[in-house]
Amino acid sequence: MKVSLFTLGFLTGTLATYLFLTQVWWPDVRLAAARPEATPLAVPSPSPLSAAFARPEALVPVEDPEASPPSPYVAESISSPPPPELGTLPAPPNETRSLELPLLLTDLDRLRIRGLVLPVQGVGGESLRDTFPDDRGGRRHQAIDIMAPRGTPVLAVDDGHVEKLFTSKQGGLTVYQFDERGEYCYYYAHLDGYAAGLEPTKVLRRGDVIGFVGSTGNASAKAPHLHFTIFRLGPDQRWWEGTAINAYPLWGPPTLP
Repeated sequence: MKVSLFTLGFLTGTLATYLFLTQVWWPDVRLAAARPEATPLAVPSPSPLSAAFARPEALVPVEDPEASPPSPYVAESISSPPPPELGTLPAPPNETRSLELPLLLTDLDRLRIRGLVLPVQGVGGESLRDTFPDDRGGRRHQAIDIMAPRGTPVLAVDDGHVEKLFTSKQGGLTVYQFDERGEYCYYYAHLDGYAAGLEPTKVLRRGDVIGFVGSTGNASAKAPHLHFTIFRLGPDQRWWEGTAINAYPLWGPPTLP
């Protein structure tokens, strides 16, 4: 009887030990040895905007009178990146760097730049009188009269060529000279005669003698003079349709206001 009870107790203890080892202790040891180290999860960095929302000091109240109820807070605006340092700025386009704005010049400005010579030899600007606006029988004179003794040489005021030699009832012996660009016509009238060799298309240089002071046409024989004016030519270069320009300011003394 005692042997049977001993055997039963031995078997029961052996079974309990086996179950403890196989079901409790060994699995924990095996799982701990086989379990890999946990990899920490990557946490994305918050965006500037989300960071702004996360910071209470970055929140500023916004007053919106039309909203109902008013919006409590909006995120503070994100600052722009700093501008590039001097010297790293991109160069402007070539069109901008080479652009030259045109100058707005009057006819007198352009003619002054050319340095036109006074067309009567030996006459100074101080002796001139502005006769351009004078009335001549119900019409404007639109020219200056340069008084000088008969036979005084008349000079080409600018480089150009002889466009036309003409004899008219009013102007007598006349010369029409075009400048080199065909922009202006210089008109000389009441000549006593032409210089030798003067003819249409002849190339003239500033200061060349083209004729002599006289009183041909409707000028008084007692007052020989050169009738001179400048016409700005149109696209068709018709001098009789040109715009008359008063040449007096080019050579005469300054007019007091």
